[in-house]
Amino acid sequence: MRCDCRRGCRGLATPDRRGRIDRTPEPSSFPSMNVDTTVIYNGSCPVCSREIGVYRGRAQAAGAPLRFVDLCEADLHAWGLSPEDAARRLHAIDDGRLISGVDAFVALWRGTPGFGWLARTVSLPIVRPVAGAVYEGVLAPLLFRMHLRRAARGRG
Repeated sequence: MRCDCRRGCRGLATPDRRGRIDRTPEPSSFPSMNVDTTVIYNGSCPVCSREIGVYRGRAQAAGAPLRFVDLCEADLHAWGLSPEDAARRLHAIDDGRLISGVDAFVALWRGTPGFGWLARTVSLPIVRPVAGAVYEGVLAPLLFRMHLRRAARGRG
């Protein structure tokens, strides 16, 4: 079966036993490493680490130009971030710019094989403000409070 997705996949596609086609792009279809995204995440957060593990696995398997740096290992001051600011929400350095929140997720999803659809969906003019409000108003504060509780107990 010939794949016609035009997304840089392997061209010849063989459906799996459920009839799905592997559309994972070849590593050569990604931009060169000179335009990459570095994701700064809270490695002491179990939710964050688990989620980043999924993205990291996909990116590494495909050779995608994504780097993942735990905020404890990042040079935060070079980007004007304090450890507390970095722990409050996801940050990324995309094309030399520091971005955070939903913008960081969109950059991450855009570069992670299998998540481009999510980047496109969240980037829609109606979806992006809602996603931003939910992340900034509910999810990021909740994860940050959990981080503060873990830190108070001496776990990061």
